[in-house]
Amino acid sequence: VQLQASGGGLVQAGGSLRLSCVASGDIFSIRRFAWYRQAPGKGRELVATITGTAYTSTGGDISVADSVKGRFTLVRDGYYTVHLQMNSLKPDDTASYYCNADVVLAGGKNVGVDYWGKGTLVTVSS
Repeated sequence: VQLQASGGGLVQAGGSLRLSCVASGDIFSIRRFAWYRQAPGKGRELVATITGTAYTSTGGDISVADSVKGRFTLVRDGYYTVHLQMNSLKPDDTASYYCNADVVLAGGKNVGVDYWGKGTLVTVSS
């Protein structure tokens, strides 16, 4: 199983970016997607999660961190893709963003396995 994260880049404060996470491999279902971020010199922070994604290709229960509430949201795009839509970006949002998924593997027991994608760098200039 691989998680491919993309969409990072340089943007001015107040701008928008859309990060994408695409899962591939021997997947039976994905029970949860999440985005984390890590700014230089800081710990990893949970940004947003979407659950209830295993048996439907749309919708889900979305939760976002207080620091990004009203600016960031998650958008489903089928069973294996989720986007982090980031609006009204601030310099404090500068970080590497990581996609995470709780994956039930095909042909195996109904047990979730945690997978991570490589980080995609978001830089917000003031």
